[in-house]
Amino acid sequence: MTVTIAEAQARLPELIAQLVPGDSLILTQDGRAVARLTAEPPPPKERKLGSMAGTVLYMAPDFDAPLDDFKD
Repeated sequence: MTVTIAEAQARLPELIAQLVPGDSLILTQDGRAVARLTAEPPPPKERKLGSMAGTVLYMAPDFDAPLDDFKD
């Protein structure tokens, strides 16, 4: 998306709200690109310890047995 500096000054909050992470807004002055405004990706969600508890429904009895390739 390309807008003039004057238009960006008048509508900056609206223009920023329209940007999705990775998109850029190019600001122009006298028909030339002078600046680029890029939307940042949202911060990663905080992981909770134990959030997957109880999800393993089956584990083979020989799960931790040595593999045949490493018996020697």
